Amino acid sequence: AWVSSLSMGMVFFCSPIVSIFTNLFGCRKVAVIGAAVGFAGLLSSSFVSTIEPLYFTYGILFACGCSFAYQPSLVILGHYFKRRLGLVNGVVTAGSSLFTVSLPFLLRALIDSVGLYNTLRVLCVLMFVLFLAGFTYKPLVSTAKGQEGGKKGKFRFPPEKKICNFSVFRVLSYRIWALGIPAALFGYFVPYVHLMKHVKDRFGDSVPEEVLLLCLGITSGVGRLIFGRVADYIPGAKKVYLQVASFFFIGLMSMMIPLCHVFGGLIAVCLFMGLFDGCFICIMAPIAFELVGAQDVSQAIGFLLGLMSIPMTVGPPIAGLLRDQLGTYDVAFYLAGVPPLIGGAILCFIPWVHERHKLKERAKPVDGETTEKMLENENTLVSDTTEKPVKEMESGF
Repeated sequence: AWVSSLSMGMVFFCSPIVSIFTNLFGCRKVAVIGAAVGFAGLLSSSFVSTIEPLYFTYGILFACGCSFAYQPSLVILGHYFKRRLGLVNGVVTAGSSLFTVSLPFLLRALIDSVGLYNTLRVLCVLMFVLFLAGFTYKPLVSTAKGQEGGKKGKFRFPPEKKICNFSVFRVLSYRIWALGIPAALFGYFVPYVHLMKHVKDRFGDSVPEEVLLLCLGITSGVGRLIFGRVADYIPGAKKVYLQVASFFFIGLMSMMIPLCHVFGGLIAVCLFMGLFDGCFICIMAPIAFELVGAQDVSQAIGFLLGLMSIPMTVGPPIAGLLRDQLGTYDVAFYLAGVPPLIGGAILCFIPWVHERHKLKERAKPVDGETTEKMLENENTLVSDTTEKPVKEMESGF
């Protein structure tokens, strides 16, 4: 359990570092090297005979490689797509839902037939495919040459401000977003971690709890496709309202889990939860592009994922502690529904703040033009008033 927890935490902890490297070296180099490191970590994990080395090979090396390969896949989409960015993110992120549904059955069959170590070697094939796919990341924005390393391989180390670009936090709407998302995630992943144990406590072994994971994976993929397309029709920062709706429904579904005394009720809850989980995930990148722009989106996503790692790591253990103290998951699920509601309420302010900021930016050049026009008008008035008496004097003589 600690190996998998360390792996998941490292994927998000590394995100701010990945964003810095993406800005320095470009999406292609970071994705290719990340996939290579992940391949090495996964392959080396298949040769260890004790659990201690797995903390490094799988928990750190493989996880860091996955983090370096994952984030450029979100950033590169903004280089190719503008109008259909939401749909494209939905299609790309739906791939994880597809493997969430199919991979557990494949892994179980592989482990039963060839064992754990050979299964890890088979999974190395997927990492090698990711390695090859990284070579297709060719940025199309105007600053791509500078980010990819300069002319003819000469690399000039940029100033410190560009390495750690904290200027994204000067954008108030982004600061609210970076506060609201982690606040919501304190309870967001509690059902995903403890739902299977709750089902066993309440229903025993009489029900197939794997069906719930299947429902979550299928509807999450459907939600990413649907809401990714819907996001393209929502202008500007108003896309945040989709995340507000997703947090509201996920918080509500978390609170309804203890109320489901029939297994069919849990299936319905998981269907809705997966649908809005897909909504939350697929529009993260489009919202980041709207708030900070294409040039700063890499570090904006990296900082956000880094902040997300804290509640994702803390929330589920607190729920487990409550279960140990109270003997049931009911209170844990009730409390898990509160942070998504609070986080969604915080996000409601973003479109209003963002529109005010845009109006101020638009007003600056307009004010300059109006003052120039006023000065021109004053000059014309002064010239007219001085010319009139001169003409009158000339006509009098």
